[in-house]
Amino acid sequence: MTTDSVRGRRTAPFAHPARPTEPAPSARKSRLTLRMGAGRQHHAGPVTYALLAVATLISLFPLYWTMVAASTDNTRITQSPPPFLPGPNLFKNLQTAWEDAALGKAMTNSLIVAGTIAVSTVLFATLAGFAFAKLRFRGRNILLMLVIGTMMIPPQLGVVPLFMMMSDLGWSLSLPSVIFPTLVSAVGVFFMRQYLTEALPDELVEAGRVDGAHSLRIFWSIVLPIARPAMAVLFMITFVHAWNDFFWPYIALNMDNPTVPVALTQLSAGYIRDESLIMAGALLGTLPLLVMFVVFGRQIVGGIMQGAVKG
Repeated sequence: MTTDSVRGRRTAPFAHPARPTEPAPSARKSRLTLRMGAGRQHHAGPVTYALLAVATLISLFPLYWTMVAASTDNTRITQSPPPFLPGPNLFKNLQTAWEDAALGKAMTNSLIVAGTIAVSTVLFATLAGFAFAKLRFRGRNILLMLVIGTMMIPPQLGVVPLFMMMSDLGWSLSLPSVIFPTLVSAVGVFFMRQYLTEALPDELVEAGRVDGAHSLRIFWSIVLPIARPAMAVLFMITFVHAWNDFFWPYIALNMDNPTVPVALTQLSAGYIRDESLIMAGALLGTLPLLVMFVVFGRQIVGGIMQGAVKG
């Protein structure tokens, strides 16, 4: 290569570092708007409040109609058009329904059954959900598919063998025959597994392993605080379902030791059904659920919102 050829070449200029481009005025304005509105509280408009009011009235109308029907007599409730204002017989019908259906003992039994089932379902479903979500073991997917598969089996198919099993154990016509078959549900396991898969980071579990914690310690110290919102929701759903369950308690129990739905059947056992008395019993059976929601509703809703913010 000659010197002239070397001199004739032009060396490429040194590349200067690229300067960051200035954002467009519209982009700067949108970012400023987002920053200004980050801490601002958004208020609903009048249309939203109107829709919420209509939805609330529609939701409360069945309860209001139950109270109206429970405060009248059987003749007035069958009139056309039916009454839409409460009558004078509410407390009289409530007392009659309480005595005729023996609702005192029935509510005690329902409280024991629903409370035990709800607590055990939350505990076992959270344990199983944590295992299926974060633990690695052989056959995990197969076991999960088997659990989900049980949800597709109609419960009526297992009534006869379940009744025979309860009789062999000596639990027929007693509360354990209603409690033990429903100590945990596949729906609860699947629900907690889905929640913990998203809400529980793998890094927290690995950090607990590094610190020397075993699985139960991780479950108690890490999983339970994170799963508290879902556990509150599952407890409420399970308690309401167990309180309102009629099919299996009607088969497993008798009128001497009933739950509330079973006891209410006594109010319609006559030749002429007293609709106002039936509505009074239904109102009494609904009141404990309303009281529980009023007392614990704020904690449950707050737990749901806390879990949504964490997610």
